[in-house]
Amino acid sequence: MWRVVLSALFLVSAAGPAFAHASGRGFVLLLPTGYVIAGGALAVLVSFLAVSLLPHRKGNGAPEAAEEDALRYGRGASLVSAAVVVFVIIAGLLGPNDPAENILPLTVWTLWWVLIVMLHPLFGNLWASINPFTGLHGLLNRGAGSSRPPLAYPLGAAYWPACLIFFAFAWFQLVYPAPEDRDVLVRVVSLYLCLTLVAVFLFGPQAWLGRADPFAVFLRQLGACAPSGPDGLRWPGAGLLKLPVLPVSGVLFVLLTLSSITFDGFANTFFWLSSIGINPLDHPGRTYLVAPNTLGLIGAFLVLATAFLAAVAAGWLWAGRPSTLPGLCGRLVYSLIPISIAYHFAHYLGDTLVNLQYLALTLNDPLSSGADLLGLGQFRVTASFQNTASGALALFSAQTAAIVIGHVVGVAVAHAMVAGSSLARPAMLRLELPLTAAMVLYTAFGLWLLSTPSAA
Repeated sequence: MWRVVLSALFLVSAAGPAFAHASGRGFVLLLPTGYVIAGGALAVLVSFLAVSLLPHRKGNGAPEAAEEDALRYGRGASLVSAAVVVFVIIAGLLGPNDPAENILPLTVWTLWWVLIVMLHPLFGNLWASINPFTGLHGLLNRGAGSSRPPLAYPLGAAYWPACLIFFAFAWFQLVYPAPEDRDVLVRVVSLYLCLTLVAVFLFGPQAWLGRADPFAVFLRQLGACAPSGPDGLRWPGAGLLKLPVLPVSGVLFVLLTLSSITFDGFANTFFWLSSIGINPLDHPGRTYLVAPNTLGLIGAFLVLATAFLAAVAAGWLWAGRPSTLPGLCGRLVYSLIPISIAYHFAHYLGDTLVNLQYLALTLNDPLSSGADLLGLGQFRVTASFQNTASGALALFSAQTAAIVIGHVVGVAVAHAMVAGSSLARPAMLRLELPLTAAMVLYTAFGLWLLSTPSAA
């Protein structure tokens, strides 16, 4: 595995600098990108060839742990988290309606949706302990004198609530004209918190956070990629092998999370804007783009879902239909989780390095009262590092490496899942090859997104 990763890094670095908008702040590296895209795609292909030659252990392909075994929700840290959430909402209401100076949008979109999310592939499912719901649920249960939830979670609901809620979240983040507006964000966050707390109380944290809450589900899947688990150190992504087979709704949820972050990068490209009749150099604002971006968000999901299902179905037919197709999709879809992590990191890297500075300033004076709690009164936010050749190249290199390594790990996870079955090697390779080809193409597409001109 280490040889595969090192080979991927070598192929990317050997390709040289790229023609890219790496920083997203207007600096362009005026060099060709074809070498980087080809090198990244080749690295993923080489990784498949490398892992396919490794000896494999036959087994029944079943997950090693039940879903509930991975759900251990704490209460102490959860109560602290709930208190912090209440403080942030109040401070946001009292603060200025400037996204760069208000603690609420910076906490939601930078601290939570980028920083905390990216800590999960490193340290595991932190959200199980720091979510703001389980502690309050424990207090409510203690007051009610009962530990059993009033209602049973409907089996037919599966992951459908998570799909619907996450789509609403993605639409609000990517399409709604003002997702950083203080007053709007307070209402949206408060609505989500209240509805989720009620649902957790009615159905219990195991049921609702285990299947229906999109963020608990998403972060648990990301946490399974961490290099450490209950049994000690492990290969990155190995925890995905222990997750249970997902039903159709669970498969669609994973595809939705990846397609939304992909469209987030695609929606600002000159290619997309010009294709919907917008001059990229005269951007009319998000209000004008609500309808086309809504269709684009849905279209990105449909394209990715079709490509994944077609690739898995093609391998399944070519290998002689070795198992049920829904069950195979429910296993192999986990191989997209490392790719989702890579896209998340690459897409938000440039803006996060700037927004973390704004966040530090808001923490220094959270109520806009003139306080200097952290001694940062003279600090000034800078984005100049993104507008230099060395800075832009460093960002683009980190983003490129993340995309390639994410796909390499995804290929390795898919191979490990197939290798754990009772298939002979020829059938196993036929089963994997179409999905691997799709991953190679997706690698090239992801690197193109990093390098193509963008209006953001």
